[in-house]
Amino acid sequence: MIELKDISKVFRNKDIDTKALYNINLTVAEGEFISIMGPSGCGKTTLLNIIGLIDTPNSGEYFLDKQLVSEISERERTSLRKNNFSFVFQSFNLIDDLTLWENIELPLVYQKVTSKERTERVNEIIEKFNLKHRAEFFPNELSGGQQQRAAIARAIISNPRIILADEPTGNLDSTHGEEVIQLLTRLNESGTTIIMVTHSMVQAQRSQRIIHLFDGHIVTESFAKVAVNL
Repeated sequence: MIELKDISKVFRNKDIDTKALYNINLTVAEGEFISIMGPSGCGKTTLLNIIGLIDTPNSGEYFLDKQLVSEISERERTSLRKNNFSFVFQSFNLIDDLTLWENIELPLVYQKVTSKERTERVNEIIEKFNLKHRAEFFPNELSGGQQQRAAIARAIISNPRIILADEPTGNLDSTHGEEVIQLLTRLNESGTTIIMVTHSMVQAQRSQRIIHLFDGHIVTESFAKVAVNL
């Protein structure tokens, strides 16, 4: 489904070039759960942003469903992103002046789903995520775990094929972090492809494959806890 060939990314600031990614080759099959690990600054978030069509590489080829997407127009990128990807961030990214219910509803508003269907789908998902009793609360009135559950609910309400999760448990305690990982695991078991950036080996081992980055390179992959040097 996803294939990256010799992907490189350089950030230019005045006279300084910073190589974020260098010759990345990666294939992700539909329905996989992959973790991306590595020290801070090694290119994890940049890789996630390129996969999610938020950013573009300087060189290399990116294929999504065998379509070359690394050089398409911004309008085409926006359409593909909307129809294939949802994002879960460490900082939750909920909108402060919207209630939990309204935050979760928002992707359906953008997709021009009817009001009746939006109501049905939001009510169903807040029940599933045990958030019904907080539906009219604002983000600053929710616990960290509730905010992250709301963020995941918002990410999946549009039934995305692929969830990109950037340190989704980084601001949570161990109990709430485990809740999030369990939610992502259940989504994967139902067929959703998940690519997660994490610093936690314990959480990464819940995925099917672990990609290790260092200085913008993929240095190892781990399959079923057996490391493979590249």
